[in-house]
Amino acid sequence: MSHNLKSLPHFALKPRGLIFRNVNLVRRYHSTKSRFHDAAIPSSLSSIQQPLQVSSMARLPTKILLRSLILTSLMSSKLFLKPALAILHVVTNSKSAILDPDRNRILNKLLRWTVYNHFCAGTNQNEVAKTVAEIKKIGYQGVILGYSKEIVVDPNEKLAHDESGSTNYSDKCYEIVEEWKKGTLQTLRMVGAGDYLAVKLTGAGPISIDAMAEKKPMPDVLARAMDEICIATREQGSRLWLDAEQQILQHGLDNWAIDIMRKHNRSPTPLVYNTIQGYLKGSKANLDRHLTLAAQEGFSAGIKLVRGAYIEHETRSLIHDTKEETDASYDLIADTMLSRRMPEEVNLPFPNAALFLATHNAASAAKAISKHQEFLIANQPTILLECGQIQGMADELSCELVENYERALKTSTANNVSVPKAFKCMAWGSVAECMQYLHRRAIENKGAVERTKHMVDALRKELWRRVFG
Repeated sequence: MSHNLKSLPHFALKPRGLIFRNVNLVRRYHSTKSRFHDAAIPSSLSSIQQPLQVSSMARLPTKILLRSLILTSLMSSKLFLKPALAILHVVTNSKSAILDPDRNRILNKLLRWTVYNHFCAGTNQNEVAKTVAEIKKIGYQGVILGYSKEIVVDPNEKLAHDESGSTNYSDKCYEIVEEWKKGTLQTLRMVGAGDYLAVKLTGAGPISIDAMAEKKPMPDVLARAMDEICIATREQGSRLWLDAEQQILQHGLDNWAIDIMRKHNRSPTPLVYNTIQGYLKGSKANLDRHLTLAAQEGFSAGIKLVRGAYIEHETRSLIHDTKEETDASYDLIADTMLSRRMPEEVNLPFPNAALFLATHNAASAAKAISKHQEFLIANQPTILLECGQIQGMADELSCELVENYERALKTSTANNVSVPKAFKCMAWGSVAECMQYLHRRAIENKGAVERTKHMVDALRKELWRRVFG
């Protein structure tokens, strides 16, 4: 895989040998039964019997290791998690100055010491730059950065009446779009070439939200802002993805995402990625729509695949009934992309495409990476694959992915690395601004953190190794 983002439309590279050799991921892969294919694991994977003497988490600074062990241990406890979420909800939604972390210095320091510094990038450009540098020093090949500020508008300010009596958006609403654009461009300048900018279109306020909910075309003021953001992102050599929204907004957002791709994804490697949520029953049909339109119209399809982001605020009938069904949906979408498989009723070549696998599930990551390598080793075409996890979570999986990539660099030519790059995703903003982000992520990953005993065990073993050698 070339490090140059302007790479071939698909990969047909044959590695010198299999590079994906992490024992823990392989074991978790074998423990997961796929409903869609019996992915054959090359013999060099299954022949490894003994784990490495040094954990892949040896690369983590001790300060991060200790903080991660404490927080992960607490979050994996149901007795602690429920009241912690309740407290976070109160702090997030309170209008009281006492519970405002940006006005209450004691609360600010407490939240920084406990959760903010662990999950967030910083409150200003200098802090973010330091965090990004630390992340890349650990070995991650890139970061995804988003601005956490959420816009709240007084309903009385939303609309104004002109002389004819018709209603129009107030100047304040247009100012919000401009502020959102400036904040997004400021965020872009905090990342580098190859990194991702996370764009949340609801941050542009009521002009964006209302049009999205009504499935209207993107308003001109927002379209101009997005064009400016996309052009700046391309010139910097970065990429961007559009964050998912609730289903009441997501259908409109998908239409906008396709319009943006249609205009800006004209090179083999996508500039813009849209988010597909695997827990939705309509996620596979949504993917098929993206692929079909990309094939018909000649643009590249960038897909960020997540399990789900709004499970507590979504219509339950839209979501798969069980975790197993969600896992199956997620893996099917990944397999469809990696296999370059078009919908049965569409007789068109697979378009240029790329997949970003955003997951804390090691089994899904191992399954996708193994499938990706099968194609590369067989000299068959596949797509660009990258992986990422949220900052402060799934460090065991993240470090394993980093270690796999570094091992690949040592055993392959510079343009022949078959292992996906590993990224860390984080938000920046004031402590108060980031509380909404942290609360949403905590709810989104509630089920996952309750099943993190293996992560706690791995962190303890690494701490034991450092203390007792």
